[in-house]
Order: sequence, then structure tokens, then C-alpha cells
Amino acid sequence: MEKWLHNFGFCGVDAHNDPRAAKAWVWMHWLLFAISLLTIPAFYLELVDGPPVLHQAGQLLYLSVTVGFAILYAWIARLSRHRQRLLGRNWLDMLILLGAAASIAGGATPWSAWEWPLRMGFMCVVAVRIVLALRTLFVPNRLLLLLLIGAAMLGAAGAGFYWIEPRVRSYADGLWLAFESSATVGYGDVAPTTPASRVFAVFVVLLGYGMLSLVFANIAAMFVGEEEKVLRREMHRDIKRLEGEICSMHEDLRALREELARGQSSE
Repeated sequence: MEKWLHNFGFCGVDAHNDPRAAKAWVWMHWLLFAISLLTIPAFYLELVDGPPVLHQAGQLLYLSVTVGFAILYAWIARLSRHRQRLLGRNWLDMLILLGAAASIAGGATPWSAWEWPLRMGFMCVVAVRIVLALRTLFVPNRLLLLLLIGAAMLGAAGAGFYWIEPRVRSYADGLWLAFESSATVGYGDVAPTTPASRVFAVFVVLLGYGMLSLVFANIAAMFVGEEEKVLRREMHRDIKRLEGEICSMHEDLRALREELARGQSSE
């Protein structure tokens, strides 16, 4: 797991580092996760058509992300004995810091042909960082938690479509479009029409694929777990039966030895 996370640039603090830095990382990585979520509304505030105040609000959120990441990493680097190694182990966060800082300068829509892939790549980096931060929640035998997370994501996606899609007239229509996108059914009665809603639909589809895969994987794990329990009980019964047979054989051997001993003594 450590090597796998290192490939994605999200390793936290080394176990051989200063104990104060390791202790601080326990709560700091959740604060970094919360700050990274600000990039999502910032991205759409700059993408949607609206008054200039929306663009300014998006830049303010990007500035908050930049300052927050810089302050937290400067503080934990001061506690760390291996500062360069700390930054190298968390290069994904460094990309987010640099991307948020670069997003402050631009952002005026419509975006140019070279700015679109850069901003989409930046949001993909943020998405990977969010998934890695929440990886401890995506474990077997947590089906109820996954269903709750999926319901919350569906509700948030519905609110997002209600905000950025002009054809969505109510929150219920937003929920329906979010369901169509996440389940990839594509009835066609409501479809994204603006660049902002289409980009949003792409992420909703990817999240839908991920959540469906996790839910079905947990259901399969539950059935496999039940089969393992049945097999374990059968093995326990077989062991008890073999133990009884071995004890019976010991009793028979003891009786045979006693009978042989009595026969030899009588002779």
C-alpha cells in the first residue's frame, strides 16, 4: 500500500520522521482534504456564465486553497527532519498548490484551447487526491456507508445541475439528470447544454461508475463472506469429529495395553 500511494504522490509523513510531524499529519491531512474541496466550487464559479462577482469569488477560493496548502505544509515542514523528502512524498499536493496558484491569474471565460486541458487536468488531480484521502472508507463490509455516500453524492450532483444547467427548472429535475448521468441510462429527456454542465456531467458519470463498482464489490464480498463462514463452521465440525475419533482411538489403545498387561502378568 505504501508503494502504491507513493506512485500517486500521497504518502504523508515518513514513519522515521519527527514524531511531532507524524502526529500533526494525523489531523492535518483531513484539513488539507477539506481545503482541496474548495477547488470544485472555484472551478465552476469561473466556468459558469454570470456576473463578474462569480469570477472574483472563484479566484478568492483558489487563493484560499493556495494560502491554506502553503501555510500547512510550511508548518509541518518546520516540524519535519526531512523536508525535501516530505514534499517529494506528497507531490500530488504540491501540484494542487501550484495549480490553484496558477488558476488565480487566469480564468476569464471562454477559456482558450490550451487552458481547457490544463484546468481539466488540474481537476483530475484534485479528484485523485480526494479519492486517496477517502480510501479508508472504501473497504469491504461497509455497504451501508457506501449507500449513504452515494445518496449524498447524488443529492449534491442534483444541486449542481440545478445551479449550472439552464434547462433544469427545479431541484427534482436536477436530481433526475444526476441519476441519468451517474447511472448512464441516457433517456434524453434532459441533457446538459452548457460547457459547465457538460464538464460536471463527465465527473458525475465517473463517480457513478466508481460508486456502482464499490457497491457491487461490497455485495459480492458479503456473499463470499457468508460462504467463508459456512465453510469455517463445517471445518470446525470436522475438526471436532476428528478430535472425538482420535480420543476414542486413544481409549481403545489404552484398553488394549491394559488387557495385554493383564495377560502377561497372569502368565
